Amino acid sequence: MKLSNTAIRIIVSVVAIPLILLVSYLGKWYFTAFTLAISLIAFYEFSSFARAKNALVNLPVGLIGIVLILLNQFKPFLDFKALTIIWFLILLIYELFRNKESALLNLGLTSFGFLYFALMGSSLIAIREFYPDVDSLYTQGAFLIFSMLGTIWICDSAAFFFGTALGKHKLFPRVSPKKSWEGAIFGFVFAILSMILFHKIFVGFLSFTTAIGIGFIIGTFGQIGDLVESLLKRDAGVKDSSNLIPGHGGIFDRFDSLLFSAPFVYYYLFYFGR
Repeated sequence: MKLSNTAIRIIVSVVAIPLILLVSYLGKWYFTAFTLAISLIAFYEFSSFARAKNALVNLPVGLIGIVLILLNQFKPFLDFKALTIIWFLILLIYELFRNKESALLNLGLTSFGFLYFALMGSSLIAIREFYPDVDSLYTQGAFLIFSMLGTIWICDSAAFFFGTALGKHKLFPRVSPKKSWEGAIFGFVFAILSMILFHKIFVGFLSFTTAIGIGFIIGTFGQIGDLVESLLKRDAGVKDSSNLIPGHGGIFDRFDSLLFSAPFVYYYLFYFGR
């Protein structure tokens, strides 16, 4: 019997979600490895977009750079600015001897992909490591990640179901023809309601206004992150970033909102959430 796409999505979610929550709870090298995996795979998927535009992303240099930035975020071993400058110099020298066409496109897209996934991924690690490894404080970082993930999933579901049922006004037809303002508004509202709920369950150590602020960020920038990925895919002429996850598409498809909203949540916490 052939399973429907919806059934496959549900089965994959039932298996994957507990694993994601477990590594988020454990934190440290477990969560760092998880973030590395999604960042590296998403960068590889992004490289396929570049190939569709007749550009060749420098995969070895890009992947190594992302690894170094994310590891440096977890256990600093070099100044971030110095590490980034060294990486760019290596990229330029490598491209010089690489002897591939479209050097400008290759350099530009490799740099963009590196910055996107290195900065977004390192922000995610910074959120998980936001609280020191002292007594029960460290688990607060896990509860933050739980709340972000839950809010993104609820926001996406609300935007999809209410947009399908009530959507009449196109949100961004040039980028994503099926998305509507109605769906986006319901997604935004449910993101804030979700954080109110998670404030009661998981993140009571945050002030109520801080929790609302995180809901606002995810409801806004999480959805923008999804549109940004749609923009890249549409320009490359692909439907999904890959078919790695049955019924769900690729890693970039599944974690675009989380990666894009992570820097905004981190700096919001840094300045207002202590």
